[in-house]
Amino acid sequence: MAASNLLLDSAYFLGAAVVMVPIAKRLGLGSVLGYLAAGILIGPSAVGLIDEPEAILHFAEFGVVLLLFIIGLELNPRMLWSMRRAILGIGGGQVLLSALLLFGFAWLLDFDWRTSLIAGMGLALSSTAIALKVLEEKNLLPTPAGQAGFAVLLFQDIAVIPMLTVLPMLAIGSPVKSSAETGWLAVVEALVAIIVIVLIGRLILRPILRIMARVELREVFTAFSLFLVIGVALVMEEVGLSMALGTFLVGVLLAESEYRHALEADIEPIKGLLMGLFFIAVGMSVDFGLLEAEPVGILGATALLVIAKALVLLLLARFAKLPKGQVPLFTFLLAQGGEFAFVLFTVAVSLHAMDPADAERLILIVTLSMLLNPLLLFIEERWIAPRFHRQTPTTPEYDAIQNQQNPVIIAGFGRFGQVVGRLLHAHRIPLTLLDHDPDRIDYIRKLQYKIFFGDATRLDLLHAAGAHDAKVLVVSLDDSAACRKLIQVAGTHFPHLKIIARARDIPQVFEYQELGASTHREAFDTALSLGEEVLRELGYPAFEVHRAGKRFRTHDMESLHEIHAQSKKSPELGINAAIQAREAMGKLFAEDSEPLTHDESWS
Repeated sequence: MAASNLLLDSAYFLGAAVVMVPIAKRLGLGSVLGYLAAGILIGPSAVGLIDEPEAILHFAEFGVVLLLFIIGLELNPRMLWSMRRAILGIGGGQVLLSALLLFGFAWLLDFDWRTSLIAGMGLALSSTAIALKVLEEKNLLPTPAGQAGFAVLLFQDIAVIPMLTVLPMLAIGSPVKSSAETGWLAVVEALVAIIVIVLIGRLILRPILRIMARVELREVFTAFSLFLVIGVALVMEEVGLSMALGTFLVGVLLAESEYRHALEADIEPIKGLLMGLFFIAVGMSVDFGLLEAEPVGILGATALLVIAKALVLLLLARFAKLPKGQVPLFTFLLAQGGEFAFVLFTVAVSLHAMDPADAERLILIVTLSMLLNPLLLFIEERWIAPRFHRQTPTTPEYDAIQNQQNPVIIAGFGRFGQVVGRLLHAHRIPLTLLDHDPDRIDYIRKLQYKIFFGDATRLDLLHAAGAHDAKVLVVSLDDSAACRKLIQVAGTHFPHLKIIARARDIPQVFEYQELGASTHREAFDTALSLGEEVLRELGYPAFEVHRAGKRFRTHDMESLHEIHAQSKKSPELGINAAIQAREAMGKLFAEDSEPLTHDESWS
């Protein structure tokens, strides 16, 4: 019977999502508002198909945890350290100023000082789920507003720790001394948990992941990925910390590992489903009965919350010197309450630090602000952003790729990839062509090539393109970071595949070789051919020019290894090694002064 109810509830969730989300996307409102509308539709305040949104919301919060883990995988420790000023400056300023301002408003509305303080802290937090979903969906994370917004969200996750620590001290009727001791004990437990997670992440996880990869069963690797995230989340929850913060730390620690992309590919689909479920649960939790009983107070407080946070964010945007066109996006992105406020208010009620009726009103205000946020972002995108001529990235849908079982896959069909492709096509070798530039795709298709539009660095796309059956992968993407990622992903999941990559310069040659790819230097052969033509024009015999080219190539590759090794020690040593290599090559050709009657190098 329980299983039947579970299947029925799942059908309600999926059915509401597949109806409402496409409608919202079609209207340009974004998927988040579609999920929220789906939750309102099936929740207790509307049709009433499901009447326990709290249990669903608690479970679906794990989607936020997975989202922070994936974002952590994209940020290595060096990048995170480079963001320290934004995290402490903008993030710290937003939490402190918003909390003080909202505390003042609550105090003026005749709440007692404890409730006002808890309300100020909880309402200062923004929705990590909504903000990051919007940034990810619209590809806005690399923008100045996206970077600043992420810094604020990250600091908010960290700020949850001291906020939860303060709550026992605000409990009514509890001795101050014991509350203070409890608070300090919570801080110590939190620090110990973070230290343990960091040590495990740096010392133990890579060897374990290597063992899981050697099993060569994708489902086992996926199971361990989920076990890792769930285990860290449970540890953080046990010591009263943000589960998302713990998994984010683990993601950062694994950002430079060779298994980063495999972890991301395994968790991404599960994360997407749970994030959608989270937004549906938020929509279901809207208490329209309370809203109907106190419409003016609740709606007025919601508007006050959004306006107060927007004013603080505008001030911080000026302080951070964000471009004018990015300020509205940064402001509307974070001018709402967040899911961690639910946790804060619930804990406050359990500790008798807040009246349950006040907590219900505040939770409804937060929920309404979260419902309002996608509408504000829609207004910003449609009517405010065009006034600043800010181009929002719009990318067409990727093609659905069928496995054609071709022996060669070419990723990146620009000028370099086209030369390779024409040569192989002339020999009637079947090819699977991948590229992510829409304009180039249109041009190549006019030439009657069958080419697919997609991101070749995605593991699921490589599976669809037939990497299991192919023999050779040619990597000629324009973006060097994407080339590196593709070589890592393909090398990890398709060890049988011969990877041949184009390198733009010497550092890339050695970097790609260390990743296991055979490399070819861009423009090297062209430059060498040009030099040979110059020698012929100067009267050198053809066989002598040919031999000179071969000897130059051999000596150049040998000397480059030494130059690269010395450059890793210091730039000066690399320059000295290059000078010595040039002099050695001059001596080599000077010593080779015997006249030639024949040339063995033609053979």
